[in-house]
Amino acid sequence: MPSMSVRIPEDIEQKLTLLAKSTGRTKSWITNQAIQDYLVRELWQINEIKDALNEADSGQFANKEEVQDVFSKWGVNAD
Repeated sequence: MPSMSVRIPEDIEQKLTLLAKSTGRTKSWITNQAIQDYLVRELWQINEIKDALNEADSGQFANKEEVQDVFSKWGVNAD
């Protein structure tokens, strides 16, 4: 497994140490998990944006009636 070195603020390192001691996990495991969680979330968001842009580029928009129907379900007048 590749390794890398990063500089982190002292307060983050202290929190990481506390979390590691409290959970019985290593700082390396917690850091790796945090990076994995971040990547999953950010890549999901990027993919959703790309999908939305593709839909917009292909003209897949809701018409006025569809928008009004959705808003009316929430009691909002979309006129």
